[in-house]
Amino acid sequence: MDISDLLNKSGTSIVFDLFKKGGPSMWPLLVLSVLSLSVIFERFWFWLQILTQETEIVNRILDAASENWEIAEAIAEKARNQPIGRFLYAPLRLKKNDPETFRLALESTAADEIAGMRRGEKLLEAVIALSPLLGLLGTVLGLIHSLSSIRIGDLGTESAAGVTTGIGESLISTAAGLIVAISSLVFYRLFQSFVVNQIKVFNKAGNELELLYRQYPPDPNKMNLGIVSNEKSFPNNSVVELEETIDNSPLNSLVEEEDES
Repeated sequence: MDISDLLNKSGTSIVFDLFKKGGPSMWPLLVLSVLSLSVIFERFWFWLQILTQETEIVNRILDAASENWEIAEAIAEKARNQPIGRFLYAPLRLKKNDPETFRLALESTAADEIAGMRRGEKLLEAVIALSPLLGLLGTVLGLIHSLSSIRIGDLGTESAAGVTTGIGESLISTAAGLIVAISSLVFYRLFQSFVVNQIKVFNKAGNELELLYRQYPPDPNKMNLGIVSNEKSFPNNSVVELEETIDNSPLNSLVEEEDES
């Protein structure tokens, strides 16, 4: 195919001609490229949603946990559509808790969430490994077809000129296989870097939440912000004033804002 011919043809016809000349191995390469693109687009959308919201979720939960564990649990429950929200909600939802159970809940949930973040990696690994091999197979088959038509008496004649063209066209499948493999490898490494970063985020958020739990553990004997169990130790007027103070607390306004959102 001359350069002038390429300039006279449209982009679609050029791709179609190259695909047809690449041989039978182009079909499995087409299937692998479609699978790779589907995984890339799905993972891209997945990571875009996570990276734009996780920092805000972590800060809100940790800030609330330093004041009131019930509010922190409510915020984490509403953020369960995100991996970091499910991760921090796992220990908070337990009714009877201790530091060891708290840590085990974080570790088990982190393992599940990280495994979900790696979804699609095996498929990309298969595409990266198979694409160059299929391209090389197409080239070998093309060379066999081109060289099998050569005869000793045809060397140096015009009939042997088409062999070089056939050899050049047989390399198309190798180029296509390398393109598919390299493109998949770039996004594969990008998604792996996102997973490594998420492991760091999970470790930091989990350690900070566990530290808050050890410093300010929730009191299971206190209900309704801790005024029921201590009601007898206050005069009647003091109890009324304490209830009014709690009703006007900024923590209550935070809960109302979360319910409205």
